[in-house]
Amino acid sequence: MKPLRQFSYRLRTSRKIHITIPILLLVGLYFTFFHGNRFSLDFNIVNGKWVNENEHTDYLPFTSKFKLPRFSYKNEHNWMFDDHVDEIIPEGHIAHYDLNKLHSTSDAAINKEKILILTPIQKFHQEYWENLLQLTYPRELIELGFIAPRTPTGDQALAALEAAVDKVQSDKKNQRFSKVTILRQDSVGFNKLTEKERHALEVQKERRASMALARNELLFSTIGPHTSWVLWLDADIIETPASLIQDMTAHDRAVLSANVFQRYYDEEKKQKAIRPYDFNNWQESDTGLELASKMKDDEIIVEGYAEIATYRPLMAYFHDPDNSVAEEMRLDGVGGGCTLVKAEVHRDGAMFPNFPFYHLIETEGFAKMAKRLNYEVFGLPNYLVYHIEEKNV
Repeated sequence: MKPLRQFSYRLRTSRKIHITIPILLLVGLYFTFFHGNRFSLDFNIVNGKWVNENEHTDYLPFTSKFKLPRFSYKNEHNWMFDDHVDEIIPEGHIAHYDLNKLHSTSDAAINKEKILILTPIQKFHQEYWENLLQLTYPRELIELGFIAPRTPTGDQALAALEAAVDKVQSDKKNQRFSKVTILRQDSVGFNKLTEKERHALEVQKERRASMALARNELLFSTIGPHTSWVLWLDADIIETPASLIQDMTAHDRAVLSANVFQRYYDEEKKQKAIRPYDFNNWQESDTGLELASKMKDDEIIVEGYAEIATYRPLMAYFHDPDNSVAEEMRLDGVGGGCTLVKAEVHRDGAMFPNFPFYHLIETEGFAKMAKRLNYEVFGLPNYLVYHIEEKNV
């Protein structure tokens, strides 16, 4: 018993022991709660996620709803011992995609191929949105992308679009689109032109260069590793067949354009009628090639103007209501009204030049670029979609 009394006496009288024991207790608590699981309690990481993510909250405890990034790659300095702390790199945080297994086929819906519908929007038309909602392609396979200019009309279009999107995306889950992205255009956009003015020859180069930039910003910001098809659908297209996507993907073409017409009221005949609208779907002509050979490097050819007569065969004039809607026509230039593109064409580098490319620009320049990449370009002269009839002249 004597050694035990001596040990007890030393515990009561030794200053060194009085200091050492609390320190050892603190060190034990530190290794128990902090060092093993960095910021244990409510600040640890479980399965590569912050606790607040597992609890489905948007903030960490004891903060004013302050959001932190999902993963931290910064070294955190230890105030008590050394400065070495391992980086927080959760297992499996890098995603791998094998694009060789991604396909664009004629049975797109059956094969559950994802399609990205892209629309540059300057004015919101309710008819466009209603037409989009009546498409029968499964919505869980559809992603939407929009880009609006930073202009007063763009602000109005954005407000109306956001309201329409919110209504659909807050509806039943099976009625929602897979994803919706809305962008604001960084490049300069047109705002003050009426329909008549925006089709004037003298503004075409500037206008279409701006459109090309918007299309590229939208495309490169939205195309993903699961995208099989990209459908360019103008905001002015207000009527298409409900089976539009299935009909066009069934052709299994790299680039395929529908024929854009317009419904209007014929004052002479006093009845409703239709007329060709988009003249950017065309085949090249010898006259067009000769004109291009005499142009300066910064000059472009735009179709549908008497001032630049190319005598190119225009798909708009090849429409025959008595022939099959599945009839195809080889093209050298396309418009952006309703054009389906296999995603691999864009991934291979075909974009919308905002500069003269073989004296072509925007969508027509894109068609030329796709053909230079050895893709074939086709149109459907008897498959009609309809452009809105605007009244401002």
